Amino acid sequence: MESILRASGLKKYYGTGETQVRALDGVDLEIERGTFTAIIGASGSGKSTLLNILGGLDIPTEGIVQIGGTELASLDREQAAIFRRKQIGFVFQNYNLIPVLTVWENIVFPLSLDGQKPDQAFIMRVAKLLGLEDKLDSLPNCLSGGQQQRAAIARALASKPAIILADEPTGNLDSRTSDDVMGLLQMSSREFHQTIVMITHNPDIAQRADRIVRIEDGKIAA
Repeated sequence: MESILRASGLKKYYGTGETQVRALDGVDLEIERGTFTAIIGASGSGKSTLLNILGGLDIPTEGIVQIGGTELASLDREQAAIFRRKQIGFVFQNYNLIPVLTVWENIVFPLSLDGQKPDQAFIMRVAKLLGLEDKLDSLPNCLSGGQQQRAAIARALASKPAIILADEPTGNLDSRTSDDVMGLLQMSSREFHQTIVMITHNPDIAQRADRIVRIEDGKIAA
């Protein structure tokens, strides 16, 4: 299968000398297109740092990240912001919905920043699959936590990105709603051939992915 993401020799160090923290200490990772990968590790293992660097939200001390053949380090700040909006969908633990916008407006907001016209038929299909078709005119504070996370997933899918990066997407949800959200991520991967990389500390959640990568002390464990 074709690789959509390649990371090579990633290091992220904070501080110097005896107080230096090696959040990432030489990570090599390859993600195949259309797969669902879980990166699992304890708190402080480096998994959040890795996800932020893969998404271009942070810069490595050393190493390179390529998404779809584009090396993130080759982009200036403005180019990187545009690339992230078009090629990377983010799903965060705290949803990050804009409270004064409706669900529909939240979903299409990243597209509007680039002047892109939403594919309304595709977004309605996504909304229906996620059980949001009757919530599109609602504000986020009218939704349950699970519904807000579904809206965040729909927003991530709307631009048809090369890859979705999910940061503990079930962290604020109860076990039943977590199970629903994981089912929706699995369905998104299958239905839309969407590449998903998710970090979690929960082994049971990770089991729902196609592949599990374990990170310990800033390194990929054997």
